[in-house]
Order: sequence, then C-alpha cells, then structure tokens
Amino acid sequence: MIKIREKNRTLREIARLRLHHDNGRYLDPFTGNRRRILGRVLYWKLFTRNPYASLYKNEMVVAVRVDWPAVKKSRGLSLTYLKHACLLIKDQDTHLLIDPVFHALPGFIPDFTPFDFDLCKIPRPDHVLITHGHYDHLDTRTLAGFDKNTHVISPLGYDRILHGLHMKNITPLDWFEQSAQNGQRITLLPCRHWSMRNPVVGPNRSLWGSYLIETASGPTLYIAGDTAYFDGFAEIGRDYAIDLAIFNLGAYEPRWVMAQSHMNPKETVRAFELLGAKKLMIVHWGSFRLGNEPVYLPPIELKEELEKKGLIQRWIDIRHGQTIDVEKALTD
Repeated sequence: MIKIREKNRTLREIARLRLHHDNGRYLDPFTGNRRRILGRVLYWKLFTRNPYASLYKNEMVVAVRVDWPAVKKSRGLSLTYLKHACLLIKDQDTHLLIDPVFHALPGFIPDFTPFDFDLCKIPRPDHVLITHGHYDHLDTRTLAGFDKNTHVISPLGYDRILHGLHMKNITPLDWFEQSAQNGQRITLLPCRHWSMRNPVVGPNRSLWGSYLIETASGPTLYIAGDTAYFDGFAEIGRDYAIDLAIFNLGAYEPRWVMAQSHMNPKETVRAFELLGAKKLMIVHWGSFRLGNEPVYLPPIELKEELEKKGLIQRWIDIRHGQTIDVEKALTD
C-alpha cells in the first residue's frame, strides 16, 4: 500500500492535483496498478480451496420486513437497513437511498435477504447516492423503477448509464465536491477501491468514493462504501467531526484477493478508531455471498474485534429491515 504520509500528499492535494485521473480512466492512488485483478479473481474462483465452505450449511434466507408506518412517523434522523449496502436515510422530511439494490444480482448468486413487502412501500427518494459502479451497488433494474426526476448523486463517469435510464436530475461529483440542498450537505470523499461493469471495456472507466452527509437534523454520517484500508481515514477524521461511521463489511476473504478492495473486521475497527467517530455501524453483509466467508459471519467477527478493543458500546448492531433513531442511538 502506498501511504499518503510517505508520498507527502494529503487527500485534498491528491484531489486538487487530479492524481486519480488518467486519460479517460481513474486511478487508485493508494494502491497502484490493478491490471491483474481479473486474473487473480479467476484463479481464486477456479483453482483455490475455500476453507469456509463447510459453514455454508448454516446460512439462512431471512425475508426482510420493515415497519413502514414507524418509518413514516419518525422525526429527525432515522436509518433503515434494507439490503446489502442499501440504507434508507430519513432526514426530517427528506429521504435518501444509498446504493439501492432491491433485487437479486445477475448470475447464480443467491439472495439471502429477499424483500417481503411491496416495493411501493418504500418512500420515494429525494436523493439516490451511488458510491461506485459494481453491480452490487449500481443496479439499473432498481434505478429504472424510480421517478425519472429523482436526484441521483454519483462519482464521475456514470452519466451514460444514468442517461440511458432517462434519469433527468444527475449530479456527478469528483472527490471533495459537494451537493447542498434542503439543509443537507453531501461531500464525495476519496477511498481505496476501483470500478468495472464490462470486462471488455476494462476497469476504472468511472470513479468511486465515500460520502460525508451533514444532515439537516444535525448529526454527520460517514458512508464508507466499498473501500480497502488506507491511511486516509486519519485525515478524514481530523477534517470532519463524524457522529456515525457506516462501513461496508463483507466479501473480505480471501485476503490475498480482497485486501485491496474490502476491509476485514480488524481493519474496520482500526479505520473506525482513526476516524474518531462516535458510533459504528456495518452494512454489505447478509445478502449476497461475494467472498469466501458465509454471509452471517461479518457481525460475529466484528463483535469479537470490538470486544478486544473495549469498543463494543460504540457499535450500533442493525439488522436487515430494522429502523433506528440515529439521535437516540448516538446517546445510548
């Protein structure tokens, strides 16, 4: 890993100098060359033994049910965990959806959290935030179901997809650019990841990022999105007072494949400490088995790491379909 300290570049300098731009593609300035990633994935899938395979018999399909009247009645700031990395954020009278994926993924990937409610129950989003273009985060079938005037915020490089869906209200952001309205300010921040939708076209035709959401209700949320561990968490923690950090934890084994894309539980706790956030929450687990580990394992292993560090009281353990009052959870 290239450390920011050693390169003597801050995240803001990297963004200002556009060191993550490269002639129509984007670069991960914290890792370096990722051109061999497809070969590594193929070798992993075709030629390696999975030490977790015996645990798959313990995986269970858990239908997602949501108390929608309670969501509607909530005041202030609430979060509802829907599926995979998808969160519904209700900030006073404004609804935000993060990486909405309402259906099973393409291919033969089982869905362990099917919705047990009509999609029309989900409040119409005022803003949809996309962190990056992998299929488990940017789902065109889900996006096609939204009103065409829905405001979509994304990193750079997704205009063609979104215009192809006839979305009319699009805000593309580069790192540290912002969208502000309705008393909210949303900032796209750097993270250590990559993007690809078509292996023929190749990777990194579009950007990726994390989001900082300064809510109208008051608390500040950090939406990590998919990211590997990197030193930038410390700088983000110095620059912003974060109340709740929401990390994607899942698809982290085997490490020789996943370490440059996703954090494991130990790294997630370390990143949380660097951010200095008041509370921690995880998503990106339980729905789709995208790594070797079984879908139920991430919160179990996270709990073990938090207990080792004496941080268990700072974890908000949210389950699929559950809604929490954020301001109350921050003070519990």
